[in-house]
Amino acid sequence: MKIILNENVDKLGSSGEIVEVKDGFARNYLLPRGLAALATKSAIKAYNEQQKLAEKKEAASLVNAQKLAEKLSKTSITATVTVGEDDKIFGSITNQNIADLLAEKGFEVDRHNITIPEAIKALGTYTVQIKVYKNVKADVKLWVIK
Repeated sequence: MKIILNENVDKLGSSGEIVEVKDGFARNYLLPRGLAALATKSAIKAYNEQQKLAEKKEAASLVNAQKLAEKLSKTSITATVTVGEDDKIFGSITNQNIADLLAEKGFEVDRHNITIPEAIKALGTYTVQIKVYKNVKADVKLWVIK
């Protein structure tokens, strides 16, 4: 029996694939749980249309992400901190601090998408990498001052 998988199924395939399975497995396990649908001509046609729409959305999202990355790359942020002897910072600059500084500039960035190459514990200039989309990243210049 040919079916279209609605979700990823271990050892069978990923969402959207058309696979051949035994009738009993499809009737008793996959179909009742909503993991798959019968691969009729109309279902295959609907699936192909849905894939085309998903590809268009993906392309539009990629273009928007590249524009955002370009804007972020042109942005520099400044963190004002209190320092002790030898210009060492009390604590360090974290992902959350950088996300807050970017929010002040008008960019909403999740702190989990920010990568700091090394711990920021001194004054100076640093480059912080921000993951905007799957393969789209932007480098933001961070100034740490007194």
